Amino acid sequence: MKKIILENNEYELIKNEKDGFVLEELENRYTSYFEDYDYILGDWAYGKLRLKGFNEKNNKNYKKINDYQNIEQYIKDYCAYGCKYFIIKKTKDCKKE
Repeated sequence: MKKIILENNEYELIKNEKDGFVLEELENRYTSYFEDYDYILGDWAYGKLRLKGFNEKNNKNYKKINDYQNIEQYIKDYCAYGCKYFIIKKTKDCKKE
């Protein structure tokens, strides 16, 4: 799997549907807002990358709306049919070290 470093965090690319992962675009869109999420979904709509954060239930910032177990349903409901997308998973939180 591919390792990605964004600001203070290390991520791993766990899904790359239709080659939706473009590191430069992710780096341009990523902000510290996403640091508290365990997973980030990036999907393409109208030629622009959109990001959405998701958490596992053991994360102190967990909310039902951002439950990682619902990510496939989110893709079906809120992403364009057949769109390019990717999912990255936080593997290391560098700011806590």
